Amino acid sequence: MKTTKDNVDIEVSSNVSHPPHYLAGGIEVIDYIHAKLGHEGFIAYCMGNVLKYTSRWNLKNGVEDLEKAKVYLTWVIEERKNSKYTAKQDLDYG
Repeated sequence: MKTTKDNVDIEVSSNVSHPPHYLAGGIEVIDYIHAKLGHEGFIAYCMGNVLKYTSRWNLKNGVEDLEKAKVYLTWVIEERKNSKYTAKQDLDYG
């Protein structure tokens, strides 16, 4: 199954891309989160999920967690590519 966010196609399983329980209410939860958090908040949220899924992948859901991390990382990359911010303005995660 492919998912598209901001015109980026990502091959993922159904548990990773658009699970039905995240579509209730007419808006996908990730779109609502993005709208509420704005640019920097959305990047921080996604990077937190990348850390979560890459830290636990071999202890919990295996490749599925790596696929989830890939989706979140792709969203960060696209958010940065489509933004007015420069590399010097990246968030400090340290």
